[in-house]
Amino acid sequence: MLPKKTTGSYVATDLFDQANSYLNPSDVLLLKTAYEFSETAHRGQFRKTGDPYVSHPISVAHILTHWRLDVQTLSAALLHDVVEDTATTTVDIQNHFGEVIAELVDGVSKLDQIKFESKAHRQAENFRKMLLAMSRDVRVMLIKLADRLHNMRTLGSIYRKKRLRIAQETAEIYAPIANRLGLNNVFEELQELSFRHLYPNRFKVITKALKKARGNRKELVESILDQTRDKLKQQEINSSVTGREKNTFSVYRKMREKTLSFAEVYDIYGFRVIVDDITKCYQALGALHQMFKPVPGKFKDYIAMPKNNGYQSLHTTLLGPYGTPIEMQIRTKEMHRIAEAGLASHWLYKESGTSLTDLQTKTHQWLQNLLEIHMESGSSTEFLEHLRVDLFPDEVYVLTPKGDIMSLPYQATCVDFAYAVHTDIGNQTVAAKLNHELVPLRKTIKTGDRVEIITTDNAKPNSSWLDFVVTAKARHGIRHRLKTMQHDEAVHLGSQILAGALRALDPTNTGLALNSWEEIAPKFADKSKNQILSDIGLGKTLAIAVARSLLLQIDEKKIAENTENSPEQLLIRGSEGMTLEFGMCCTPIPGDPIIGHMKKGTGLIIHTHDCKTLSTPGTQNVKFLDVAWSDNTDKMFTVKISLIVSDAQGVLAKVASEITKTDSNIQSAIAEPGDSSAYSSMIFTIQVENRMHLATVMRSLRKIPAVIRINRLKSH
Repeated sequence: MLPKKTTGSYVATDLFDQANSYLNPSDVLLLKTAYEFSETAHRGQFRKTGDPYVSHPISVAHILTHWRLDVQTLSAALLHDVVEDTATTTVDIQNHFGEVIAELVDGVSKLDQIKFESKAHRQAENFRKMLLAMSRDVRVMLIKLADRLHNMRTLGSIYRKKRLRIAQETAEIYAPIANRLGLNNVFEELQELSFRHLYPNRFKVITKALKKARGNRKELVESILDQTRDKLKQQEINSSVTGREKNTFSVYRKMREKTLSFAEVYDIYGFRVIVDDITKCYQALGALHQMFKPVPGKFKDYIAMPKNNGYQSLHTTLLGPYGTPIEMQIRTKEMHRIAEAGLASHWLYKESGTSLTDLQTKTHQWLQNLLEIHMESGSSTEFLEHLRVDLFPDEVYVLTPKGDIMSLPYQATCVDFAYAVHTDIGNQTVAAKLNHELVPLRKTIKTGDRVEIITTDNAKPNSSWLDFVVTAKARHGIRHRLKTMQHDEAVHLGSQILAGALRALDPTNTGLALNSWEEIAPKFADKSKNQILSDIGLGKTLAIAVARSLLLQIDEKKIAENTENSPEQLLIRGSEGMTLEFGMCCTPIPGDPIIGHMKKGTGLIIHTHDCKTLSTPGTQNVKFLDVAWSDNTDKMFTVKISLIVSDAQGVLAKVASEITKTDSNIQSAIAEPGDSSAYSSMIFTIQVENRMHLATVMRSLRKIPAVIRINRLKSH
């Protein structure tokens, strides 16, 4: 367990005594120098508890000595608040203690010198800064977790509103990070302390009930311990068997999740068996299952499939005396070390030969994933949202088609799996199979499922996926790709609209005008050509204004003359600087007879002539405009097609492949059982150039023997 003091704080002698037990004399001397520097900087400052402020950094450093962390980390812990709360700068720290300690201190320090739009923005930016520092050196987070742990132990001394905010932040961010790094003791204590401050009445009631139950169940616990020890001794399994009372929060969570009263929660004690090696783990499991009957569906093998934080154990629930459920954990000594200290085991047991390669690799991958998300997040608050999503504690284990095991968060979907394999796989996903059967992409996967993803090169993610994915990697991958697509499409559309506006103003000088971008940039906030085109495509800037600015460099008089003589017919290819949108109700494509109407805040909406929404109530007063397709439309248009197919193996892949062969992009694919078990229904959302292109796609699909019927689908 982590060391505690009744007052919540330590004094310097406690720290030096503990450090002397494993650091060499020169390191202890450096630690004392760091203490003296910190004490001088904080002199005259006091905490809300009334203690001298320096008692806090001493306590943080003392917590870190429990993991036998190096002198650089301990010194940084002593100095972690001097930059934030005194006149000392990071440069001062570097001059006195070197670059490494200065970087650790800087990583933990908040951005108090910068003005932010809101407290939420400040909090998010501080998290982002700290996590970036952690990606370079994980000791930053170990210091921060020790800092948060001591602050939570002394939280009762601050006013209620701030106390609740800190407790909520701890429960949502710091406790899950401790769990993600395998720091189980820190994770459990932070959860317990957060619960105590967020729900004080519930905490008191359950604590009182636990105290009462402790006496009633003492004999039962001793009986289970004795029987377990005797059984393992008979089987000649060398072991250590312990029992411990579950903490208040874990009991509360079970009551809430299973809607139980306290009297119905029988397993308030957990039992742990520690043996010499992995073989003995499974032998002990067999012995326990002989002694007590196992509860079906309550066995988990985290040895064969470790958690992402490196945790390994066998978990089983047994029916003990009087039918009382007993939760048992079985692990080796090495597994126990990692379960208790997680990544800190690297320092705690570095002389014992403990292997942490797998845990370190997984932690590195997680940190690299955070870095990738950070680099492409639009803002610090978006990054914090991704982080919260990424810190789910529960996991499922699924199989790839090659038989590899992958871990994903509880409630993960097929799309989450696709992005976990690779971002490109996620972006190109069109369908999925669970255990060899086609399923919707939003289907939740369970432990033991075999997941296969069907992709095509031209597929694109769908924004509706954001409604059901649960992993940060999937959410980030989808958003980033959609932003890229939106920008590219907006630039393309803006280019078309601007070209039309230029033709309308002066058909003779468009080429020359397009060479004048640098001259007009100051009028449009010094934006680049693509930024201006994107703004036109998104309706943020009028194409006519940009066209006038471009042509003004050539001949202002000619522009005025041509503006008066601009054609009155409104063509899609010109649109006089207006943003275009194609109705999803009828999905018009070039070749369809079309009509348009203006919509405030959107632009010109294009429908087919036979679109049923045009005759609905509320459209009588809408002014419709005659519009026509451009002769040289090079945009891809979205359309839906419906297929009835026989239930032949691989038919979805064949259909998807045939579509891509016709140079059509697949945006989404939905497969559902038909009226008969022999048939299935499929709906593909694809992109085509025009009606002739669509006809080519449909002709190609009709050649597939399994395709019984195909038609264009319009959502009226």
